[in-house]
Amino acid sequence: MKMVSLSVLFCWFFYPAISQTDFYNRLSDAAIQLTALEVVYDPSYFKIEYPNGDVPADRGVCTDVIIRAYRKVGIDLQKEVHDDMALNFGKYPGIWGLATTDKNIDHRRVPNLMVFFARKRETKTITPNSSDYIPGDLVCWNLGGGITHIGLVVNKKSLDGKRFLVVHNIGAGQVLADCLFEYKIIGHYRYGANDVE
Repeated sequence: MKMVSLSVLFCWFFYPAISQTDFYNRLSDAAIQLTALEVVYDPSYFKIEYPNGDVPADRGVCTDVIIRAYRKVGIDLQKEVHDDMALNFGKYPGIWGLATTDKNIDHRRVPNLMVFFARKRETKTITPNSSDYIPGDLVCWNLGGGITHIGLVVNKKSLDGKRFLVVHNIGAGQVLADCLFEYKIIGHYRYGANDVE
């Protein structure tokens, strides 16, 4: 009887942590898989399906890396962002002068993703310590000139072993890079493990 009770207690205390770790490892692996595909950086506006819509497979920008990685683990950010924006449109940036949501592009804009992740209370502290950025984390940068960028921290280390690498698309396609601190970090998030059954 005691053995059964101990097993139940172990599962109750440790299963959520184990399942979350598994989720972020799968998310990391999904992002790394994307780097094997030939993708041209293309910020064009595309009319896409909804839900689960995507731009042409050989096209994309930084946000498409995130969208595609999450979709591989069962989360459709196109739908999630649209649903939240439809109910809370005034809380999202008005940078583009839109009067309503646009399912084709809203989820493909870094400022919108930053608001979405923050609204879901998935914000992490921005620090200069590489150990604070772990696989599955989302990092947003300010590249200057009003240009924002996003990437996904994955479970591969830099050559010196001090930092986890990032999968992103900053113009050369979906690539794995040691770029965590190359730009000014303006957002740090961790989203999704509690949103997948």
